[in-house]
Amino acid sequence: MERLVESVPNVSEGRDRAAIEALAAALRAVPTVRLLDVQSDPDHHRTVFTLVGDPDGVAEAILRLYGEAVPRIDLRVHRGEHPRMGAVDVVPFVPVRGVTMADCVALARRVGEEVWERFRIPVYLYEEAASRPERRDLAEIRRGEFEGFPEKILRPEWAPDFGERAVHPTAGVTAIGAREFLIAFNVNLGTSDLRVAKAVAQAVRFSSGGLRYVKAIGLELKERGIVQVSMNLTNFRKTPLPRVLELVRLEAARYGVPVVGTELVGLVPGEALLHAAAHYLQVEDFSPGVVLERRIEEAFAQG
Repeated sequence: MERLVESVPNVSEGRDRAAIEALAAALRAVPTVRLLDVQSDPDHHRTVFTLVGDPDGVAEAILRLYGEAVPRIDLRVHRGEHPRMGAVDVVPFVPVRGVTMADCVALARRVGEEVWERFRIPVYLYEEAASRPERRDLAEIRRGEFEGFPEKILRPEWAPDFGERAVHPTAGVTAIGAREFLIAFNVNLGTSDLRVAKAVAQAVRFSSGGLRYVKAIGLELKERGIVQVSMNLTNFRKTPLPRVLELVRLEAARYGVPVVGTELVGLVPGEALLHAAAHYLQVEDFSPGVVLERRIEEAFAQG
């Protein structure tokens, strides 16, 4: 069976097209890896890459990404709406086919050690690869961001998993981990009042009493004159997209604010979209078997 791992590195550059293309080229340079998607956001000042390939190939592609990012990105002058602590901010490994979560944990540890050895960037392991329970949550690791890390890294509980207790002067620190599929889902609100987005995010996210498997923050999209509830859905089967959207819509309505659009960042499992279609179309006895392309694939797979 073909062994496939997905990785979705988030890089702190969303405006310089030449730099983004150079980063993408580094990922494409590995023959056994396919770069599936590149999404950049100038307000967030962030780019999300989605790639898939064999474990060794994906590891090599990620190391090449760091090699391109470190000389190009200087966090001392970086300003964007999305929280960040590193030039390559976070790198997750996700099992796709013929690979276990334990394999991805081992891959995260291997790549993390190599990132420190090659680039002298302190590395924190998160989610399934976390070395201690309090480091599973990426938001907790990132708290304080690049500017706060020189002090944070000196605390006994925040010694990095790989590297010395000194922040890289321009590339900061980085998080590398292993996790299941995650959906990055943003909901845009028809107001410029950031307080509304933050209040809605607080109502929706699990850590403050909202929906399980939802992480959320409120952000300002200055160029568009609106605000956004930016979310990560860590288990779309147990907390599906429609449930999240409708709660955001309900909470925003309390302030007289409409939802004006949504965004999917990176790629999304087809199952999640089928859930949304079933919910909003109210199809009775809905089954994935009604999807034409899926039936065609199954028919030819059977020979």
